[in-house]
Amino acid sequence: MSAGAGIDARFAGRLGAFAFDFALDAPPSGVTALYGPSGCGKTTLLRCIAGLTRVRDGRCRVNGELWQDGARLFAPTHRRALGYVFQEASLFPHLSVKANLRFGAPPAGAPPAPAVGWDEVVDLCGLAPLLDRAPRDLSGGERQRVALGRALLSQPRLLLMDEPLSALDDAAKADILPFLERLHDRLSLPALYVTHDMAEVERLADHLALIDRGRVVAAGPLGKLQSDPALPLAAARGAAVTLTGTITAIDDSYGLTTVAVGGGAFVAPGRLGPVGARRRLRVLAGDVSLAPAPPGPSSILNVLPARVLSIKTVAADELVVVLGLGADGAGDRILARVTRRSWERLGLSEGVSVHAQVKGVALSRDRASEA
Repeated sequence: MSAGAGIDARFAGRLGAFAFDFALDAPPSGVTALYGPSGCGKTTLLRCIAGLTRVRDGRCRVNGELWQDGARLFAPTHRRALGYVFQEASLFPHLSVKANLRFGAPPAGAPPAPAVGWDEVVDLCGLAPLLDRAPRDLSGGERQRVALGRALLSQPRLLLMDEPLSALDDAAKADILPFLERLHDRLSLPALYVTHDMAEVERLADHLALIDRGRVVAAGPLGKLQSDPALPLAAARGAAVTLTGTITAIDDSYGLTTVAVGGGAFVAPGRLGPVGARRRLRVLAGDVSLAPAPPGPSSILNVLPARVLSIKTVAADELVVVLGLGADGAGDRILARVTRRSWERLGLSEGVSVHAQVKGVALSRDRASEA
């Protein structure tokens, strides 16, 4: 990362009874999810970065551009090159979709070569069939797609999304998620995505910042935080790790796809794309069992050499095991949730070599990214 690249945000203050002291470092591109329970301060942090909430003790730099520096410098929201997508689309009801989108475009005299052009935004967000409609004639997912397109046409250096799916029903969420994934895959600008839904994090995020009680308690690459036994994610009943790999083979006769990751390869059901395409896989800790020796024939497709890196007791008789894939354990990390009885009967310990049997592996995204 070059000097000044990325997002460097520091804000401390109080809003009523809520005290916060945020320190966020995020990479210069990709989606960073701000994840935590309701009331933990995710939206407050986003509003501080946007300049909508002003605190004297604050600093914000985005890819080298200083937006706030204590009391010495404060760029108002309209002077910050950002796009903001709220929980509600907030479209102008008297304007068509096309006019709503034009409202977000830079004024005349702006740089002639925008980073994201009209045609690209219309294509990315699937807006061509909607351009002549009024907002009242759109579904919830369609309205959010228009709001997202309007934000992109403002030529932001940073995209802020505050729980953009929370007001949508399941059908509307299913409608908009593929478009958010396309944006993730094709645009290079950084985005901060607020959510309390881990499924959204697994599908969209590259990096994760865990927020609790007005503080960033941990931040880093998504898979690293998911597999960190010191954090609450690994101890959750539905703990999983998201891996990104490359398709290396397709078995058309059985409808199976091989996806290579660091330290191994997984076979997943379905024809998931062409060889060379990038795909995300979700491996549940509860779907991983351990064997100290290569197991015999079974219906389990995925048996990978691995090494036990660490263990953590998460219940009276259950352990979470952190595994490094590959015989040396130097590959990607996954988790296994096992009983204490099984652990002791197998004579396992930190540092030993095992075979991880993965009962099932699934795409974490319906429309996975391609390289």
